[in-house]
Amino acid sequence: MMRRELIDELLQKTSRTFALAIPLLPEALCAEVGVGYLLFRIADTLEDAPRLGRDARIAELQDWITLLQEPTHDAAQQLAARWKISPPSDNEDYNYLLSETPAVIGALHALPSDSQAVILRHAIRSAQGMAETLAGADIRGSFRLTSLADLQQYCYYVAGIVGEMLTDLFALRLPPSKARDALANSAARFGEALQLVNILKDAPDDARDGRTYLPTAPPHTEVIALARDNLAHAARYAAHLEAAGAAAGMVAFVTLPRTLAEATLDELERGNRKVARSVVSAKLAEAQAIRSGQAT
Repeated sequence: MMRRELIDELLQKTSRTFALAIPLLPEALCAEVGVGYLLFRIADTLEDAPRLGRDARIAELQDWITLLQEPTHDAAQQLAARWKISPPSDNEDYNYLLSETPAVIGALHALPSDSQAVILRHAIRSAQGMAETLAGADIRGSFRLTSLADLQQYCYYVAGIVGEMLTDLFALRLPPSKARDALANSAARFGEALQLVNILKDAPDDARDGRTYLPTAPPHTEVIALARDNLAHAARYAAHLEAAGAAAGMVAFVTLPRTLAEATLDELERGNRKVARSVVSAKLAEAQAIRSGQAT
């Protein structure tokens, strides 16, 4: 299988939303964001690994950080071989991603050096934050966030940093301007908004697996309000991108996950956890119209 086809397959298997959004980007950014997302997903898989206890998860994350600090093919093969022998996840798609770590690292090396540096810097920061969060878990790896501040910090580690990575990758393609500089003000909030919505949606499943992200105080309505405020920042982020002269595909890329998150929040407030396929199709069509310059 060609490397690009494999990366696309891994995205399809590990993220429905980003697999829909990434093809909206200009081709070069498709490759960069796709590889960056998969590196973050590998760390997330290790953090959530239900077959490992707390200390084993932290050790795996530390080994992953070591690889990212010096991402050689041999080191990637060694980790992948270990994960094939003892898969850490109950999700076979995530285990498949871990087994293809050498291919992801190979795709990383095919990117421009400045983009590699951006992706690695932020992927390392995120993995370090995940390890820090796990340090507060019990021996089995179960943990409970006890305050809104803890929740916001966690969302920053796993998703806010993704927003900062995207912003730095976008900035490589944008001329200097006030609008480009303004992206930094909403970058983390953009990513955190999507993570908050996922946490609200997946709370029952996470609790079953020993992860309680939603603190008992404040009430969930306050968390929903925070998510909506972050989504408003995400809308401003898209406006800044457009004002900075970004390609239409970049604007479409950040618009799709935001509008899907807004639709998900609407459903959650109605007592539902899923957005209808027809709504997903409509939001995708809207993003595709932005990309093609036909948005109204």
